[in-house]
Amino acid sequence: MAEPGLRDRIVLSGLAFFAHHGVSAEEQERGQVFTVDLVVEADLHRAGHTDALADTLDYRILYTRVRDAMTTTRYHLLEAVAEAIAHAVLAEERVGAVTVRVHKPHVRLGGPLESASIEVTRRRAARGEPS
Repeated sequence: MAEPGLRDRIVLSGLAFFAHHGVSAEEQERGQVFTVDLVVEADLHRAGHTDALADTLDYRILYTRVRDAMTTTRYHLLEAVAEAIAHAVLAEERVGAVTVRVHKPHVRLGGPLESASIEVTRRRAARGEPS
């Protein structure tokens, strides 16, 4: 068993998805590419010793959960997108916490901007359910 308080992490950076999120009708209709960074906290101690996929979180499963949350429902706000992703990832029972950052690169604010981003962190509640 891992040391109490140990925070092992799986990090997936720069996941890119074409989706239809945004407040304006144009954004909802036209769509655009969004990127997602994911930091998942889980106990990876056993996997580090056994070298067995069964003892860790499969990156493919995490990717699929993010992709499905990004592309199956249209949202107006990045906050809602990030919340949907967080809850989808927390549905994996080995996940203790997740930080989700959603980047929207094509934001019109009147000047140069790399992206607008939202970051949320959600933890599993004490009784094991997502909070």
